[in-house]
This record gives sequence, structure tokens and C-alpha cells, in this order.
Amino acid sequence: MKEDIFRIKSISQLCDVMGFEKPTHPLITIVDNSKWNIPDSAIGVKYTSDLYFISLKDKGCGMQYGRHSYDFDEGVLMFAAPGQVASATKAQKLNEIQGWSLFFHKDMIRNTHMENEMDHYSFFSYDVYEALHLSEKEQQIVSDCIEKMSLEVSERIDNHSNRVIVSGIELLLNYSMRFYERQFNTRSVQNKGVVTTVERIMKQYYSEGLFASSGQPSSGYISEKVHLSQHYLSDLLKKETGKTTKEYINEFIVDKAKTLLLSSTESISEIAYTLGFTYPHYFGRLFKNKTGMTPKEYRGAN
Repeated sequence: MKEDIFRIKSISQLCDVMGFEKPTHPLITIVDNSKWNIPDSAIGVKYTSDLYFISLKDKGCGMQYGRHSYDFDEGVLMFAAPGQVASATKAQKLNEIQGWSLFFHKDMIRNTHMENEMDHYSFFSYDVYEALHLSEKEQQIVSDCIEKMSLEVSERIDNHSNRVIVSGIELLLNYSMRFYERQFNTRSVQNKGVVTTVERIMKQYYSEGLFASSGQPSSGYISEKVHLSQHYLSDLLKKETGKTTKEYINEFIVDKAKTLLLSSTESISEIAYTLGFTYPHYFGRLFKNKTGMTPKEYRGAN
């Protein structure tokens, strides 16, 4: 039997269900986390929504998104996009934690330039344990953004309100992108360990003949093996190697293809099947895209 998932469709419904104050704007609300009460009866209840969610929490707060749960330490910023499934993993009393939570409906940015920009903020698809850890200065910067938006949301709505609010959301997200890049930089040693692990996984997959028997590994397969979300791993690899996960996989395939073309007598079609291609012309297209030559031209030139 399919497990029931409660869906929140609007800001008004969110405030009613969570016991927040009545919203002053139909598409956005900012909540003081100290006023957020989560009773024991709410633990484990799964919900999804049509809302974007950004929250700064100052200490332990049990949350689960999808299959993963995490208890936060001080100063973390977390993100969730519409359609993601979440649940509380422990109760929370009034005044137990500090910080803020921003909720805005996807209609808030509809027909604005931000509607097309949201896909660039890949951290909305990170897992909870990949939250952004902030310094005190960084916390102050993002909280200043929230304070300005809060003033705008609480004032009387006029012809400029939505534009100003959307600009505030964009500024907050751009700062978050900058701080995530800083986090990748400060964790460079750990990140290089992840890159090494990805390389080992690819080599093992190839040595076991899985390209031919199971097809090429997907980005999801690799990310699951290293226990990271697909988007986080792809951004990490991009930072460390200049390639996304998919690009990294393709580079590995082309490198193996070069070796096979020069060291074996297999036909180009046989090499394509060995590398997980169902149709050899897809292999030829990828190889030429990466090398500027067809597999036949590469074999003949070397």
C-alpha cells in the first residue's frame, strides 16, 4: 500500500498547518525558528509542497529529506525545492533553536527572470547532510537579506513589491552560491578523496566487464556509491576536475576507447559494445565530439 504523503499547496495552508502567524503576503512568508513547535505526533509524518524552502538553523535540528536524515550543528543553511518529500525526525519546542525559515511559492517567481534561473542553483537538490555551513559573518550577510525581505513582505503590497522581493531572493541565492564555492574550497582535501574514489569506482566497473553487461554507469550510480547526491557530486567534480559527473564518465569512456583502438584488433562496433553502447554510431558521435576524429580516423592516424 502506498504511503500517504501530505501535500502543502499554498503559503496560507502552510501557516495554518504549522501554526504560524497568518501571512501578510500570499506567496511568501518568513518564520522565526524559535516560534516553530514540532510535537511528537508530527515526527515521521511525510509531506511535500509547492514551496521553496530556505532555512538557517543555529543548532541540532532533526530533519529528513528522502532517505537521508541529519542533526545539524551550528550555523547551517539548508534548501528544499517544490516536490521534495520531507519529515521531522525529532520534536522541537518553542525557543529551542534560533534562526529563520523562508518559504515562497513557485508562483512568486513565475514570469520573472528567476523562473529560468532556478535550475542554476543546484544546491536545492542537495541532500540534507550536504547543507551549507556558514561562518558568523556569512550568517550575518544572509540574515541581512532576510531582514530586508521581511520588511518588504510586512509592508503594504504595491506595484514594486514583487520585483523587490524577487530581487531579494536572487541576492540570497547568489550569496549562497558564493558560500558553497567557499565550502568546496575549504574542503578541498576531502573532495580530492571523493575524486579518487570515483576514479576507483569507474576502473572497477570497467575491469569487471560491467560496461558490456550492464551498460554505462549513470551519474546516479556513481553518486550512490560515494554517498552523495547527484547534484552535489557533480558540482564537487566540476570544482575539482572541471568536469561534471556525466562529463567525467564520458572522458573515462573516450580514454578507454583510445586504448582499445590502438591495442586491440577488435572492430569499432565491438569496441562500442564493450564500452556499453547499444548502437555503435552513438560511440562514434561521442568520440568525435571529444577528439575531433572518428574512431576509424584515430586508429588510422596512430
